Amino acid sequence: MLNRRIYNLTKPILLVNDIDLIKLLTIKDFEYFTDHMAYARADVDSLWSKNIFAMRGESWRDMRATLSPAFTGSKMRFMFNLINDCAEKFAEYYLKQDNDIISLEMKDAYSRTTNDIIASCAFGIQCDSLNDRENEFYVKSRKAFDFSGFRQFNYFLYNACPKLISILGLKVFTDEIGDFFRSVINETIDMREKKEIVRPDLINLLLEARSGKLQEENTAVKESFAETKEYSLNKKINKIKITNEDITAQALIFFVGGFDTTSYLLCFLSYELAVNIDVQEKLRKEIQETLEECNGKLIYVALMKMKYLDMVISEVLRKWPAAAVIDRICIKDYTIKASKSDEKDYLVKKNDVIWFPTFGIHRDPDFYPNPGVFDPERFSAENRGNINASSYIPFGTGPRNCIGSRFAILINKAVIFQLLRSFSIIPIEKTVIPLKVSAKNMAITSENGFWLGLKRL
Repeated sequence: MLNRRIYNLTKPILLVNDIDLIKLLTIKDFEYFTDHMAYARADVDSLWSKNIFAMRGESWRDMRATLSPAFTGSKMRFMFNLINDCAEKFAEYYLKQDNDIISLEMKDAYSRTTNDIIASCAFGIQCDSLNDRENEFYVKSRKAFDFSGFRQFNYFLYNACPKLISILGLKVFTDEIGDFFRSVINETIDMREKKEIVRPDLINLLLEARSGKLQEENTAVKESFAETKEYSLNKKINKIKITNEDITAQALIFFVGGFDTTSYLLCFLSYELAVNIDVQEKLRKEIQETLEECNGKLIYVALMKMKYLDMVISEVLRKWPAAAVIDRICIKDYTIKASKSDEKDYLVKKNDVIWFPTFGIHRDPDFYPNPGVFDPERFSAENRGNINASSYIPFGTGPRNCIGSRFAILINKAVIFQLLRSFSIIPIEKTVIPLKVSAKNMAITSENGFWLGLKRL
């Protein structure tokens, strides 16, 4: 039933790896486990506390219900051209270089293009971080989202010693970073409202939500196997006032996901394509066929129809999920009933922390035979029915899953599409095979970086 109890300094954490129990806790009995671990106090760090990941209780429910219509498939189609334009510029930048093989540290390269994509889609800002490598937006973003060193330790320290963090006044984003992004949002909103500018991006959708113009849509149709399901919260949703601070907070949390998490996914995707050349060639064939169908200019519908690309993305998320664990906080005492004769009921107390080991579940041979093998065929139309939904949770599970899964998947599909139409991704001398996972980072990443080559086709 349960795995074991581990500790974050002195605070116990219950590690649960039984997928039936995970489904019970995160879906059926969700009302007991609605919140994430806290990383800052609202009275100390208001900007962080207002984002949809950090919000709690009724405030989170109201914000989730308000924002959900902004992340439907039709809204992703709305933003597609912004994303695809950045993806095209990314590939064009390397096409202009006079080298048959270009050696790259892929995390640096991808973080620059994801920076430009999120800057465009979430902040309405045009950046060119490959040509203008030290532009202010990229420099500030890199500083804001560098969670290594002591900042990484803060997350564990907060949940073990929250009073100490409060006394020290430590924040997820420093005042310098917070003020910079606030000024960007405030100036952008002010200009749009004065000049009645409408742009297909997140700010526009959040402004529509603020004015009550954002309409609910049918979210039952999934365009990717990996994208999350939207759950009914079974409550009357209170109309909320969305301030500029709220908009800044939401834009920032999507920047966190795009700048770091999405760029890491692209790195693992590129690594797997480099060491599994048969998969890469099969994917390139689908890309070429898609280009022919849309006369050389990619469109949203054509990208979403690419079955093998979706299989590849789904397998990358299976083998290399963005988060090693998913967390929940128990908000009221809950008893896990014994399921076997030699077990006892287990009381989960209010404020207890639970972790679900995504990485371990995704690598469990009981669910995925030969889990270390990169095999997109696991997610073919014929095989998808064999996958237990509770054993595949790259974007979380239950009503508290990741609201931006469609956005992240779309970025990955567009970028890798534009790259593979012009280049082959290959191992180079600095490529470490097999890849070694770093033990020094909260995120799942490579110990030696992601060194790969782009070979011009």
